[in-house]
Amino acid sequence: MAGRVVILDYDAGNLHSVRKAAEVAGLSPVVSAYPEELEDAAGVILPGVGAFGDCMARLHERGLDQAIMEWVVSDRPLLGICIGLQVLFDWGEEGDGAPGLGILPGRVRRIAVPEGKVPHMGWNSLRLLRPSPLFAGITEGAYVYFVHSFQAEVADSTDLTAVTDYGGAVTAAVERGRLYAVQFHPEKSSSVGLRLLRNFGRICGIG
Repeated sequence: MAGRVVILDYDAGNLHSVRKAAEVAGLSPVVSAYPEELEDAAGVILPGVGAFGDCMARLHERGLDQAIMEWVVSDRPLLGICIGLQVLFDWGEEGDGAPGLGILPGRVRRIAVPEGKVPHMGWNSLRLLRPSPLFAGITEGAYVYFVHSFQAEVADSTDLTAVTDYGGAVTAAVERGRLYAVQFHPEKSSSVGLRLLRNFGRICGIG
């Protein structure tokens, strides 16, 4: 796995699209459901679509929750996408509510949009809050593709790197150490998404 990025398979990700985009970005991706295959990886991508509680249950069933936490504690590069961002937080309020991985402080709540539709679906521009290697070469106002009904309410503002406007500021990206996560889908975000994936490859020492 050395020099490759592992895309975690827990039956909750848009794996085909993520893998194809990662291949185009030069990440030499491998899709795996086995925690032991992370050991020699250069980086990890945690994708995901679906319900928060179900995703957490599947991560736990496969032992991937503990593997992710150990990976992050060791400050190795991880990129969360969509639900892969949300499960990093303490709690998700979807359905009856469920605990997340608790790596980042905050809660995941339904988007409150006075005059908008939920889910938030489509292209929206990014407001970058601070420099990040994940967004190197990506300009302020770049458009990316979102599909979600819930957003992370970040308790520590220093973790927040980008927002988008959808009836107010909505979390678009977070970062702590070499942990990165985006609410939007880079695999559906054309050249901007590919640039972000290439940047993640460089963070992992690839390319």
